[in-house]
Amino acid sequence: MDNINELSSSLSFSSSSYLSNGSSSNHVSASASASSQPAPSFEHYLSLSKLSDNLKKLLLDHEYDYSDAEIVVEGNTVGVNRCILASRSQFFQDLFRKGSDDAKKEGKPRYLMSELVPNGRVGYEAFKVFLNYLYTGKLNPSPGEVSTCVDDRCPHDACGPAISYAVELMYASSTFQMKELVQLVQRHLSNFVEKALVEDVIPILVAAFHCQLDQLLSHCIQRVARSDLDNVAIEKELPHEVSNDIKLIRLKHQEMEPVEDKRIRSIHKALDSDDVELVGLLLKESDITLDEAYALHYAVAYCDPKVVKEVLGLGKANPNLRNSRGHTVLHVAARRKLPSVLVPLLKWGASASETTLDGQTPVAICRRLTRPKDFSENTQTGQESNKDQMCIGLLEREMQRNSISGNMSIISEEIADDLHVRLDYLEDRVAFARLLFPAETKLAKEMADTHSTSVYSGLTASRGSSGNLREVDLNETPSGRTKRLQTRVQALLNTVEMGRRFFPNCSEVLDKFLDDELDMADFILEKGTPEEQRTKRTRFLELKEDVQQAFYKDVAEQNRSASSFSSSCSSSPKVGVNRKVRKRR
Repeated sequence: MDNINELSSSLSFSSSSYLSNGSSSNHVSASASASSQPAPSFEHYLSLSKLSDNLKKLLLDHEYDYSDAEIVVEGNTVGVNRCILASRSQFFQDLFRKGSDDAKKEGKPRYLMSELVPNGRVGYEAFKVFLNYLYTGKLNPSPGEVSTCVDDRCPHDACGPAISYAVELMYASSTFQMKELVQLVQRHLSNFVEKALVEDVIPILVAAFHCQLDQLLSHCIQRVARSDLDNVAIEKELPHEVSNDIKLIRLKHQEMEPVEDKRIRSIHKALDSDDVELVGLLLKESDITLDEAYALHYAVAYCDPKVVKEVLGLGKANPNLRNSRGHTVLHVAARRKLPSVLVPLLKWGASASETTLDGQTPVAICRRLTRPKDFSENTQTGQESNKDQMCIGLLEREMQRNSISGNMSIISEEIADDLHVRLDYLEDRVAFARLLFPAETKLAKEMADTHSTSVYSGLTASRGSSGNLREVDLNETPSGRTKRLQTRVQALLNTVEMGRRFFPNCSEVLDKFLDDELDMADFILEKGTPEEQRTKRTRFLELKEDVQQAFYKDVAEQNRSASSFSSSCSSSPKVGVNRKVRKRR
């Protein structure tokens, strides 16, 4: 963290930075005039400091909001003063001079950061720090919520968020032509190159390429060339000319050029096209296997989540296979941070406790790539949950989960004799889960391989109407009808089982709610007498509070598990639920 904040102490108005507005000509004239003038006095520095503080008010104090243009960054509108930006940056001077047709339509001119910086990303926090430097000549400390990770054991001197923040600051400094800041951030990024994992050097290399920083680019190329990063990753993640340079450097240090297996490349191309059926045909026509092609590793790293599921569905890939770098597919998936990729891997037996050669588990990898800002972001009840929280929670619970032999029993033996009662209960449970935890329920359903919407009629099921499974078909035998009902019960049961395994806190909320023996009609708030409606609304608000607490409980447990992994997990899956489920009246 101290390494990050070296930036803030290196530039200020008390240094020569106040002489520059980002153009090289001003540097020359300023330095020439400085040689013929006496050294600035203390009063001179004091007046500059006061000027800096006064200009800062234009950014922070709403009473001094005289902005005449707006820049939209990550959905946030930042007001700016064109005269200040133009006087400090040649980029903004040219931008404001020529104007923009779209920016002039109504009110203040408005510019999108994604259009101003097309080759990279500049986040809101990084832009605010950059903007503060433009106004005041002082570089603020790196914001901890975006320049550190959520791994308490990390020194934050070369983790993913620390590098990403510095890269964002570089894109801003280079694009907006603040050369003294470019030089400073370039030195800072160069310090990361040898410390960081080679995967985290990639964004530095790409930034150096787009910002035309030849010295930093050369440093990164040498680092990647001597690493164990495979050529497939180099080709997928780096510009073509850079990947060729790295390959040439590697060839100089090898006696023989490695022979590229065209069969493996064909399988990878088929995966790029989302054509798993073609992958199956290629496997039949050649003697290569999915594992020899590291097809699952490739799909997890670069393909759509549905492709990952289809590759797993072939039943020919080892989910715990290590590639040439000693990484399992779960290590690769942890860097991608997508629940829809992690859950199918875990379902197919990928081990969350395997470590890389340097001792990193999947959850440690995930934590070191997650910013506190993203991890702590709350979501509204009923909306899609925080993906960073979900990924870390899934991996930590899987590490702590005790192996359960046999199928998990969700419904107690007291209701085992009545298929209708079980069906009622499971339909109600899944339907409520869809309303309260949509993202979690969607993943649980996908993992249970129950994609048919008719299975999840739940709240909207038309009891006794045409097409309903309860309706008696005179041409159907009793055994056939029983089999149909059992199939539907099993499909719903699988979904509930997946929910208990991967989202135990959400399941506990549903347990508590269904224990109250509420009828689904009880939550149609508009029905009943005024007194009944008031009672329903009160109970609904109580449920809503329970749902919100489930989200907070997940966050708290994840934080506790990070500091004390050996402690028992309070949210371990239940083997059974001892409750009575009443029949519908």
